[in-house]
Amino acid sequence: MTTPLVGSIEGRIAAELGVRERQVKAAVELLDGGSTVPFIARYRKEATEMLDDAQLRTLEERLRYLRELEERRTAILESVREQGKLTDDLEARIRGAETKARLEDIYLPYKPKRRTKAQIAREAGLEPLAEGLLGDPTVEPLAAASAFVDADKGVADPQAALDGARAILTERFSEDADLIGELRERMWVRGRLAAKVREGKEEAGAKFADYFDFAEPFTELPSHRILAMLRGEKEEVLDLVLEPEEPTDGPSSYEGIVAHKFQIADRGRPADKWLTDTVRWAWRTRILVHLGIDLRLRLRTAAEDEAVGVFAANLRDLLLAAPAGTRATLGLDPGFRTGVKVAVVDATGKVVATDVIHPHVPANRWDEAIAKLARLSKEHAVDLIAIGNGTASRETDKLAGELITKHPELKLTKVMVSEAGASVYSASAFASQELPDMDVSLRGAVSIARRLQDPLAELVKIDPKSIGVGQYQHDLSEVKLSRSLDAVVEDCVNGVGVDVNTASAPLLARVSGITSGLAENIVSHRDANGPFTSRSQLKNVARLGPKAYEQCAGFLRIRGGDDPLDASSVHPEAYPVVRRMVKTSGQEVAALIGNTGVLRSLKANDFVDETFGLPTVTDILKELEKPGRDPRPAFKTATFKEGVEKISDLASGMVLEGVVTNVAAFGAFIDVGVHQDGLAHVSALSKTFVKDPRDVVKPGDIVKVKVLDVDIPRKRISLTLRLDDEAAPQGQQGGGGERRQRGGRPPQQRQGRGGGGGGGGGGSRQAPPPANSAMADALRRAGLLDPKKGKR
Repeated sequence: MTTPLVGSIEGRIAAELGVRERQVKAAVELLDGGSTVPFIARYRKEATEMLDDAQLRTLEERLRYLRELEERRTAILESVREQGKLTDDLEARIRGAETKARLEDIYLPYKPKRRTKAQIAREAGLEPLAEGLLGDPTVEPLAAASAFVDADKGVADPQAALDGARAILTERFSEDADLIGELRERMWVRGRLAAKVREGKEEAGAKFADYFDFAEPFTELPSHRILAMLRGEKEEVLDLVLEPEEPTDGPSSYEGIVAHKFQIADRGRPADKWLTDTVRWAWRTRILVHLGIDLRLRLRTAAEDEAVGVFAANLRDLLLAAPAGTRATLGLDPGFRTGVKVAVVDATGKVVATDVIHPHVPANRWDEAIAKLARLSKEHAVDLIAIGNGTASRETDKLAGELITKHPELKLTKVMVSEAGASVYSASAFASQELPDMDVSLRGAVSIARRLQDPLAELVKIDPKSIGVGQYQHDLSEVKLSRSLDAVVEDCVNGVGVDVNTASAPLLARVSGITSGLAENIVSHRDANGPFTSRSQLKNVARLGPKAYEQCAGFLRIRGGDDPLDASSVHPEAYPVVRRMVKTSGQEVAALIGNTGVLRSLKANDFVDETFGLPTVTDILKELEKPGRDPRPAFKTATFKEGVEKISDLASGMVLEGVVTNVAAFGAFIDVGVHQDGLAHVSALSKTFVKDPRDVVKPGDIVKVKVLDVDIPRKRISLTLRLDDEAAPQGQQGGGGERRQRGGRPPQQRQGRGGGGGGGGGGSRQAPPPANSAMADALRRAGLLDPKKGKR
């Protein structure tokens, strides 16, 4: 069922968002005028009547889609008009199409194409034969076809004439827009995706074992299973078939719909069988193929949208993770043969020392390494030790632990840090520019140290796709993924705010209104003239004009400058409002800022004027109460259990502390310090039903988990946040008992022939393989899947 078409793009978006059309029009006008979503959401609340950043992002996406739809509509109208086939009715149908798919369905009969069998048949004069048989089934087909035999036109005999007539009707049936739309929706609701392993690929494609004999309705397939099967097909392990309905012995119900549409029925008349066979031919050779392509695209698009959403949400959580702050930090990039790379950065992130130590095999210079680290820590007043979580991380964590034990006077705290993307940064052009005289291998240690101090400031230097918090990211649309992730980074950076005197060019480039070129100009101006002392000095930066200043000024912070307001999120355009507050309160600006008693005595309505409405004045009062406040959570660390350093150290029933590294639609991956993330299935996240795992956990969260099951050969660890869950008996894989989400339905049961689904994805270091069957394992433990076949 579709919603009625709204007259304008703005009206349609308003209806979809459930807001007023004037709000959408205001937002569109601002976007078209060069304003960014963060700027509109923060500083133009009166204009949009409080549309938030999420609504504005949706509005922006829909605006792009609907404008593309209008461009395509215009092109199609022009094409059909040039062909001389544009009737009033056809024009109305084209103008009424609400989606790109519907528009293309209507255009299909008029779309320029290579010469088809149907066109050749028409040129041979066979259209009257096709029309005659369809209109009057009492005519005997072969007898009627005899009159159309013409060797000069390529019609050698009556059968050739009938073949041409069939081609004409097949094309007509397959290009009826209403019929195709109806069949497509029917197939989407009733059909299913089936997978089978290709002969001889069982061993090589073992990671896709859950899909070797599998089928599930389209409407029940989650994104990770769709992407897993598509990858299995791409790697030539699986064969995928889109089945329109459960297999039956009789004719397809879809053929009946086609026949009914064109009033074809087998009533014993001479042409009935020929017409029925033509319907079957059209369904099997043209319509089903066309629908298969459409629904495959629809499945991929839906899966991509969900996967992009998961990636974006995880990236947001990672970027907004708690910063350790301005504390001298020692970064350790672990390694065995090549040693542990060491970098010390001061409270501002400046590199003050680097080294390489070799505490592990084969060198085993353990005591020497501790001595070096102790000397560096003392010399540079180190407060924190950041340890990359890759190869040799637990051994290096043990080294740091011994350093802390032997030198309690240093008062050090060690923290395991995700090193995803650190190697990408190390080899990047920006790293070469930022750390020109430093060996590439040492740059990773610098990045690890800095991302503990401020994850957001450091991670913006890395392509978001390289941070590793997505699922099947390499199978996703590059444009769609980049657009979504860039929007997340932009929202996070502007939500936190940026210190213009310490920010790197990549961080500045994510600020509203600032391009990469402008960011470089700001840094160059800062290097040449010293720190900015006021926001107004930004106007002196080369190519930073009035529009860019309007967009960026409120998000840039100047601490200790000429005007205390420059350290807040109050936009310079609103400074006059604050001056009036100062006059009313009798306080100086510096005294007013942070003075909760005085600020709460001021009435927002008293400062509303024609330019600044109640929402903006209210925001100003909140900001003055806690100026420049950081929306990110307070910093805290996880403690991994001593003696649990590798997967073989785990045992069912253990309760551990861990860090959530990645969240997918089917559960959460958690680092418990054994070089392999465990999976807490969605059914094991809470005692109540969980629809979205992110409602319970987010990347970076520190959680207590119980080990349910350990499969050492397959490197699978099953975890639960429900600490009273019963773990599998030692030595018994796939044990456990009933595992349902209490208070709700059990995890989704799959229909059809096959086994469970796997999710895969990013996460830290040794991420699960592309078709991770940990979710299937969890479902089997829940008693919802047969251990051998998959379906209970």
